[in-house]
Amino acid sequence: MATAEELASLLRGPVPRRRVLEVQARAFRLGALSSDLLATRLIGHHPPRLAPRLLALLPRPGLFPFNAALRVLAPRHPSAALSAFSALLRRSPSPPSPLSFSFLLQAALPSPALLRQAHAQILARGLARDPALAGALLRAYSLRHLPSARRLFTQTRGAVSVPAWASLIRALARADRPDEALSLFFSMRARRLSPDDDTAVAALSACAKTTRPARWLAALGPPGLDNATDAALVYLRAKVGDADGSRAVFEKAVRERGAAGTGVALWNCAISGCVQRGEYGEALALFRRLVASPGNPRPNRVTAAGLLPACAWLGDLELGRAVHRAVGPAAGRGNPILGTAVVDMYCKCGSPGEGWRVFREMENRDVVAVNAMMAGLAVNGMGREALGLLREMPRLGLRPNGESFLAALAGCSHAGLVEEGCRVVGEMAAPPGPELQACLVDLLARAGLVGEAAAAAAAASEPREELWGALIGAYLAAPGEEAARAVAAVGAGRSAAAHVMLANAAAAGGRWVEVAGVRAMMAERGLKKQPGCSWITLDGATREFRIGCLKTTAGMEQLPAVLESLHLQMAGWEW
Repeated sequence: MATAEELASLLRGPVPRRRVLEVQARAFRLGALSSDLLATRLIGHHPPRLAPRLLALLPRPGLFPFNAALRVLAPRHPSAALSAFSALLRRSPSPPSPLSFSFLLQAALPSPALLRQAHAQILARGLARDPALAGALLRAYSLRHLPSARRLFTQTRGAVSVPAWASLIRALARADRPDEALSLFFSMRARRLSPDDDTAVAALSACAKTTRPARWLAALGPPGLDNATDAALVYLRAKVGDADGSRAVFEKAVRERGAAGTGVALWNCAISGCVQRGEYGEALALFRRLVASPGNPRPNRVTAAGLLPACAWLGDLELGRAVHRAVGPAAGRGNPILGTAVVDMYCKCGSPGEGWRVFREMENRDVVAVNAMMAGLAVNGMGREALGLLREMPRLGLRPNGESFLAALAGCSHAGLVEEGCRVVGEMAAPPGPELQACLVDLLARAGLVGEAAAAAAAASEPREELWGALIGAYLAAPGEEAARAVAAVGAGRSAAAHVMLANAAAAGGRWVEVAGVRAMMAERGLKKQPGCSWITLDGATREFRIGCLKTTAGMEQLPAVLESLHLQMAGWEW
């Protein structure tokens, strides 16, 4: 006849459901449920919702079965977990352990009042000095009641685990108290505690919100202390505009510790700094270095969210797909920030179908995500689909904002849906803002309705460069350019694009004196044309080319010979 220990041995590791039920039936027949080990393993193998029923069947359950039930119930069934803890106090011959209370704190998270009751129980049983339990209590308060978390931290004099420090730093940053969070980070360093990756992320969250980056940059001191400090230095130097200093700190950390010895937060800060400065090729090169070796830190969701805008800007669809795969195709389902970045990347890289699939799989679609999808549909000429998504927002429980109407109107403009676009503007509860007014002028101008576009421009509350560009483009497309020059006289003082369009039109007509006059006017008014820029990806490396780079880019001396060779080849072709 099998003993309780033998039956428990059958439940080690993953076990098919049928085997679990067979062992349970034999345990009932033998009366073996008095074994805490067997009961604990049965609870662990059953669905969490059945844990209270199994506890009720045990004749005299000890502490281990109750802890097993609390462990499976606390994350998704907090009310059942609280009931199980009450049953532990009534039925178990052993008192609750620190582990029992750690599960109780997880179940009590939805209510600050319940957290305080759990805290009172911990104090009454003399468990407040347990380091792991004190850390769990601090993390719970950090999530639900920051004042209590600060009081508890002061009472424990910081004698808690590194994750607990990270929780409080993150909570302070989330509460828009970044300077307090960074002060706590420095206190942690003063105690010679080694910050982990979670602490680095928490400190960086505070760095992103502080309005005094120079102060904290000076306080951090020289680089090389640890990964968290170096990550903060990289981020803050980039934030104050010291791109070279930020890059130097990153390279020094990689050189001294090796890429495998650095944390992913350091790489994320370096990549984010490149993207913010518009150095998209450099950002992609850093990502390729990161994934070049299996021993390097693994890219996470923050890496993807920071890098995907670079893929979108460069139009590098294959790399965007690789970044999406690196963090897992399902990573954006429960994370609206990452999901929105993925949708935006696919749409801007010309693959709105893939963006639509990601959007539909997102579990928490907010207004930002819907706006990104609408803008992506619009830029790909799918105006009717963008309008359909705008109409669907109330059904999703979302209220359209100004960005929603702007995305829908842009879709109408790209698709030539004039009546529908005007209807969108008419449906707005508030007067359209400057960006939406410029988009309306663009809609009318693209449709050749020059008079209507001019009237809309005249009624604009704050004419912007985009508005004047759209209106001048419409006039230049119409017979005669005198009206275009008249419009430019009104708006060109604030629009470099307007001057450039007029100069191009004059050049196309061979009026070079007029071209020179427009350019002289631009110089007088301090206007500069945005330099042209293009990229090419070859053998996994992305090269960036800007106007004027031919004199400084290696290998460019061979370009004239290559062009001459291509010219000779093309001269022999039959067209």
